[in-house]
Amino acid sequence: MKSASPYVFIDNCIEVMEYYQNLFGGEIRNVQKSGDGKCLHAELQLGNSIIHFSDTFGNTHEGDNVRISLECDSEEEIRRVYDTLSQSGKITVQLQNTFWGAIHANVVDKFGIGWLLNFQK
Repeated sequence: MKSASPYVFIDNCIEVMEYYQNLFGGEIRNVQKSGDGKCLHAELQLGNSIIHFSDTFGNTHEGDNVRISLECDSEEEIRRVYDTLSQSGKITVQLQNTFWGAIHANVVDKFGIGWLLNFQK
């Protein structure tokens, strides 16, 4: 496993990131916006840690807005983790190839924890 880090889904995500940057320091990086100006993805780098952020796009509500992002080392690893977490869990995005050159899936495990699985090819 390469890394595990929090992924926060919240409206006005850039404003929220700036609030946390003012509080904790760090650097806002890798901001990717949609055609309508909403944030698809952004990162707040704090030392060796990263907190990922995205606007909700109406798909998230309070209490469901923090998930864990896992960056896997191999295709075999992501498939193993996906298969295990989805047993007795709920698949919200099927394991698939993405436009950003990765294999990606979203799963809520049997304990109600949301996981964003990614393997960058």
